[in-house]
Amino acid sequence: MLDDLNPDNKKFLSWPVVALIDFVTVIGFDDIIYNFQNQGLAVVTTWILMLFVFVIPYEMIVGHLGSVFSHDGGGMTTWVRHTSGDLWGYICAWTYWVSGLPYIVDVANSMVISFGWMIYGNASLSDKMSNAMFALLTAIIFTIFIFLQHRLRNSLQILSIIGGGAMFLMTVLYVIMTFAYLGHGGMPHTQPFNIKSFIPHVDMKYLGSFALIIFAMNGSEFAAPYVTEMKNGKRDFPKAMWMLAIMTGFLTVLGSFSLGIFFNAHHLPHDLKMNGSYYAFQTMGKEFGLGHFFLYAFAITQAIYMMAQLAVLLDAGTRMFLSDTAKKYLPRGLTKLDNRGLPINGYWLTTGICTLIMVASATLPNMNSIFNQLLNLNGIVSPYTTCFLFSSFILVRLHDKEYPSDFVYIKNNKLAIMVGIWCFAITFLFATLGIWPVDEKPGTATFYHVLALNIIEPLILLAIGAILPWIAKHQRQKSLS
Repeated sequence: MLDDLNPDNKKFLSWPVVALIDFVTVIGFDDIIYNFQNQGLAVVTTWILMLFVFVIPYEMIVGHLGSVFSHDGGGMTTWVRHTSGDLWGYICAWTYWVSGLPYIVDVANSMVISFGWMIYGNASLSDKMSNAMFALLTAIIFTIFIFLQHRLRNSLQILSIIGGGAMFLMTVLYVIMTFAYLGHGGMPHTQPFNIKSFIPHVDMKYLGSFALIIFAMNGSEFAAPYVTEMKNGKRDFPKAMWMLAIMTGFLTVLGSFSLGIFFNAHHLPHDLKMNGSYYAFQTMGKEFGLGHFFLYAFAITQAIYMMAQLAVLLDAGTRMFLSDTAKKYLPRGLTKLDNRGLPINGYWLTTGICTLIMVASATLPNMNSIFNQLLNLNGIVSPYTTCFLFSSFILVRLHDKEYPSDFVYIKNNKLAIMVGIWCFAITFLFATLGIWPVDEKPGTATFYHVLALNIIEPLILLAIGAILPWIAKHQRQKSLS
């Protein structure tokens, strides 16, 4: 799927490959499960609403900015640095990078869960493994993937094509089998299955769960560093964003509807976020008399998909942080590149902070609470950081003559700015509401424990970001003395 070699023997990425690389960071079957547990069948309505008022504008904004800055490889950090200066570029780079670290932990956790299902064929891993062992295995996975990124050429592209393609096909299969089940007279497990089931019940839990909806749908800017590796990034990068938006809409709307057929949306398992994807394919196999065939097919797909996510997140996230951040704000060791041009020390810093997050969350009483808290933490830190993207778009459109683009999202500048402000406002609002622990009963000790972690962990990440410029300044002073 790579383009032909150019005269300089350079291989280019085609826009479908970029879309698949991006797809593994944006949406997966798990994202549908998480939000299905939070909202039930009403999430179908939520997905449709958010597709038009957030996803399409968001991904077209990414397409516009990617076209404007098609010769820069830093992604969103480049956009902020060019529009707001070096200091804000560093602040964006740090917050964007650290906001991805809880998700890296979550992905590594999910890999452990997938291996548990492949080995045991059920959800018994949480009963067999201590919190400490869960944290240790997560750290080991970080280390293995840093080695893979460092040693294996094209590992990111290969894993993304296989993992992203396979996950999309598994979801398509799930939807097809759902309609086949209904076509043969099968009854939905959700009862009553009527229009009322699709109407959201607006309360604090519903509003708090929107952060995870936005988190599930964002991440398309992770493909921005690869725009420089496309033959014609200005023209083709927006095509990748359209492909991504279509895949996202299909996966979320029809996937959630299908879950309502095989699950009773009014009485869901308490560990659905951690094991729901496997329950879904396990139930489908039983309904069609195929035993665990679908379960193991999904478990293998999930493992590869999570490997691809980890590869993209470690590579693209670290590149965004280090490749275009003003060097004066970073310690010299972090900007060091190996003989392949990879920021190896940045990978190790990633591992250290991820381990710190995992250890802090491991103080919760059980593996299910740990998994849910780390997952919901993403719904807080990630949307906050996405606000930088919308502020950059607003500034680009305010000074559109300074930032020409082959692809223009919304020709009318005033309307484009209003859309940018709208996306910024709802993202900031729902990120703030995401601090509310949606998986714990209000008033319990675990509720307050999770609430404290949701506040303390982001503050720790910001504090580390404030220390790095101080270290860099100390190094400069020492070298001058």
